[in-house]
Amino acid sequence: MLEGGLTGFRTLFYKEVLRFWKVGFQTVAAPVLTSVLFLLIFSHVLDRHVTVYGDVAYTAFLVPGLVMMSLLQNAFANSSSSLIQSKITGNIVFVLLPPLSYREFYAAYVLASMLRALFVGSGVLLVSVPFVDLPVASPGWVLAFALMGSAILGSLGVIAGIWADKFDQLAAFQNFLIMPLTMLSGVFYSIHSLPQVWQDVSHVNPFFFMIDGFRYGFFGQSDVSPWLSLMVVGICFIFLAVLTLAMLARGYKLRA
Repeated sequence: MLEGGLTGFRTLFYKEVLRFWKVGFQTVAAPVLTSVLFLLIFSHVLDRHVTVYGDVAYTAFLVPGLVMMSLLQNAFANSSSSLIQSKITGNIVFVLLPPLSYREFYAAYVLASMLRALFVGSGVLLVSVPFVDLPVASPGWVLAFALMGSAILGSLGVIAGIWADKFDQLAAFQNFLIMPLTMLSGVFYSIHSLPQVWQDVSHVNPFFFMIDGFRYGFFGQSDVSPWLSLMVVGICFIFLAVLTLAMLARGYKLRA
């Protein structure tokens, strides 16, 4: 039974990886290009006018934010789009019928989302190297927040994919929740440049802690303590993982 379950997990994981890899030009290359365009435009306009943390050039400051933004958005897109497509076309039944536990179901979708996110994030980072001298103060922090952030958005994508019954609902989830939280999380600015009220609002946005902690790994400086960011991100992941597993265990909107 264990061997069969493990084989089922590997098969589902392989299916999810193959799903995005076969259209890699769209799922990996396109987000990388979008982030490079952001980098070129913002760095050209603001690099000579804005410095952050005292001596960090704006272009250097911008790169980790763009990497993390791309990583988070693509982790969410992978799991959510896969589930909604399977539900609408009806082939979700072929995933639900095999003797696959809900934990393995969750792990396969989230790990595949994390893999796509890491491919995209690495691509953004690599193509940014010719444009900016980017230090890496603490690689461990960079990896920790990249993994945790992609796991959180992969889990959130599973929740959205289960909840949504059509593409319009999924688009609303992304446009009115994921996109605003990402754009207002400090990707393009330090929150210390904001009025106090907006700094306080930023502190209730979990995406801010993901990006700020990730950025700390490069510069050794951040708007809040990386340990606080890690704690907030860890709590968010545990909450979303438990919620997702509970939905899968009940078969919410998946099993009649």
